[in-house]
Parts: sequence; structure tokens; C-alpha cells
Amino acid sequence: MSDTRLTFKEMCARFDVTPRTLRYYEYIELLAPIREGRSRFYTQREVARMTLILRGRKFGFSLEEIRQWLLIYENEGNEAQLRVFLELADRQLDVLGEQYEQLGKTLEDLKDLRQEAGALMPK
Repeated sequence: MSDTRLTFKEMCARFDVTPRTLRYYEYIELLAPIREGRSRFYTQREVARMTLILRGRKFGFSLEEIRQWLLIYENEGNEAQLRVFLELADRQLDVLGEQYEQLGKTLEDLKDLRQEAGALMPK
């Protein structure tokens, strides 16, 4: 790992997040930057964690699920973390699959309704 440290501002820019978001992730203990006076510095560990946090959010995991998942790595190691990830991923795949089906039905309903409305338009 590199000894490179990012400032608060650099971290926000790198991940395209607001300062409020970054502070909140610290508040709920997803991130733990090094503090020197009033300055915060983010190591490669925090950069990796932020990458995982944003990836988890993209896939619909809650912040609490992500926090617990990151804690598993610290407390139990990689194998336990992977096992929990597989469970979370399976559950989320089911949820997203249901949402996908519902969205497909909604699209078809809207297309049908639009076609009916179009047919009522005077020519």
C-alpha cells in the first residue's frame, strides 16, 4: 500500500461526494481518517473503504449493511466477509430482480395507456 494521503477536499473530489456525505460516513464510523489538528487525512485504507461503500450504495445496500460488512473484515477476516457478501448479494439480486419485473410491467402498462390516449386524439 502507498503512504499517499488525501486531504478532505481531495477525498470529496476523488469520489465526487459532498463534504456533508464524507462527514456523515465518518460520523457513522464507515471511515476513520487520520486527524492532525483540524485537518483530516485519508489513507489507502480509507480510499479502499470509500470505494466499497459507494459500490455497495450503487447496488442498493444500506449504509448499516455496508458498515457491518466492513466490520466483519476487521474482526473476522476475508473469508467471513466474503461469505456474508455472498448472502447479501443473493438477497439483493432477488430484490433487484423483483424491481426489474415490476418496472417491465409498469413500462408495458404506460405504453398501452399512451397508445389508447393517442387513439383518442382527433386526426
